[in-house]
Amino acid sequence: MASSRSTFLTIASWLVHAYTASGFVLAFLAVVAVMEGDTTRCLWLFLATMVVDGTDGMLARWVGVKEHVPWFDGALLDNIVDYLTYAFIPMVLLWSTGYLGEGASATVLAVVPLLASAYQFCRVDAKTDDHLFLGFPSYWNIAAFYIYVLDLSPAAAAAVLLVCAVLVFVPIGYVYPSRTTTLQAPTLVLTCLWLVSYAVILWQAPDPSAVWLALSVAYIGYYVALSLYLTARRGRATASVA
Repeated sequence: MASSRSTFLTIASWLVHAYTASGFVLAFLAVVAVMEGDTTRCLWLFLATMVVDGTDGMLARWVGVKEHVPWFDGALLDNIVDYLTYAFIPMVLLWSTGYLGEGASATVLAVVPLLASAYQFCRVDAKTDDHLFLGFPSYWNIAAFYIYVLDLSPAAAAAVLLVCAVLVFVPIGYVYPSRTTTLQAPTLVLTCLWLVSYAVILWQAPDPSAVWLALSVAYIGYYVALSLYLTARRGRATASVA
């Protein structure tokens, strides 16, 4: 019986890793969408990658992949997928659609977030012990989504990307929706509602409802406010210990 359970959990662990690896398929299809000039399809695929990324970790912890396939690094696999889908392809999308302008300046603007994200992904402390992301967590796919649906000018898009790139290096702790314990239940509910708003706004594009846009942006406000609160609380706790 114990052997059968162990075999089942080993198979389940590999299925979870395969689920994470499905992000590579989505990434390839997103590149194809960019090449074919279909920005909306690419953004739908970004939504699919966020759903996979938001659930594979919970499945991995539930199955116990580290225990049953200890020699395979699922976290590294996840990071490779995330870099492609959260950083690299969003920059390719923005560059190819002209949202970054034209010429050398557009190329530089696309490269800056990629370099910043390369640094962030390689930090050993990128995820804190209290389950926060340290520094802006490379949500370039979300930035690309808002740049597209709000139809920002190249100057406004540049400002968004450069500010976020700088924030990669600022030690603010950002909420990890599936793991941050403070207000976890409402955060998960609101995150799911934000994903719904993403889908509705994209469905309505290029003329999305102001109500759905407001709800979507309100979640971003909640996310930032909670992140700043938790960062301040960590700072107070550190100071009291010192």
